[in-house]
Amino acid sequence: MKTTVSVIKADVGGWPGHATVHPELMRTAEENLKKAVAAGVIKDFHVSHVGDDLELIMTHTKGEDSTEVHKLAWETFQKAADKAKELKLYGAGQDLLADAFSGNVKGLGPGSAEMAFTERKSDPVVVFMMDKTEPGAFNLPIFRIFADPFNTAGLVIDPSAHQGFVFEIWDIMEDKKVFLSAPEEMYDILALIGAKERYVIKRVYPKEGGPLPADEPVAVISTDKLYHVAGKYVGKDDPVAVVRAQSGLPALGEVLEPFAFPHLVSGWMRGSHNGPIMPVSVKDARCTRFDGPPRVAALGFQVANATLGMPVDLFDDPAFDRTRQQAEEIADYMRRHGPFEPHRLPMADMEYTTLPGVLERLKDRFEKV
Repeated sequence: MKTTVSVIKADVGGWPGHATVHPELMRTAEENLKKAVAAGVIKDFHVSHVGDDLELIMTHTKGEDSTEVHKLAWETFQKAADKAKELKLYGAGQDLLADAFSGNVKGLGPGSAEMAFTERKSDPVVVFMMDKTEPGAFNLPIFRIFADPFNTAGLVIDPSAHQGFVFEIWDIMEDKKVFLSAPEEMYDILALIGAKERYVIKRVYPKEGGPLPADEPVAVISTDKLYHVAGKYVGKDDPVAVVRAQSGLPALGEVLEPFAFPHLVSGWMRGSHNGPIMPVSVKDARCTRFDGPPRVAALGFQVANATLGMPVDLFDDPAFDRTRQQAEEIADYMRRHGPFEPHRLPMADMEYTTLPGVLERLKDRFEKV
């Protein structure tokens, strides 16, 4: 029976503003998931947060898109949102865009990344959690993990990883997907994923004939776009990802290495600005400066018999101090642009923010030149 790791997240109330998650919301979620373990709905769980997003990390044997597991997540977020309303937290219930549950959380507001796989003798799994950014923010690091030999030495010197991996890439504007193989189609992959606002990596698979089943993903990223659901800007998408490591896959250090570069991502203040993604510990995942800068946290688990065990806060390490300093310097530089591009997003991307409301007020004042 396959083990499933489900990471489902939602912003159900910020404390204060968009900074972080109130401890009472964490406690509410933990109590509800404890009951679910006792009832046999899930095997294990860990509740975490990054910025103002409540993160439910769960293991079970029910497979991806389980109605039972997704209903549990939905009800947990509802209870946390009720607590947020009681505490008058900002944006209480913000990501819960539907009135009722309808089979799974897809299209209802929360984001999810799920992976079902056959456990190996040892299965290290990393859960990445981002805040104040979009799913395309994972494009660069996931590409480097599974396709860049300058990042992942195993692609060159490990016979079990040398043949490369298959990327499942989604066109989130046209609701289409394509499978491309690295390294032989590397340039085609880059031609797409460099346009991160449209093309996003959804899954990565091993190749046929390798040491792992080719039909079981080794990386999964949430691709939920809130404005697609709500029809207007209600907050950034704040994606999550699940990545397996070691034994025919990139080593743990190779999985983390891309985040030593604070690459520019879209989101930050009001979802309308470009800024550096800063790798931080969970305790430092408070988005404060200009509601940011965008953050990424990473929790490592040693999955065994469909249980998570204790998490390791992987970016709680002085090895990433210089990256954080560099992110601060980039944040300084970008902020000095104020309302000008390239700090503010280009107009095509601003269509999905609150700016159209301003332009609507001015439309009748324009004259022909």
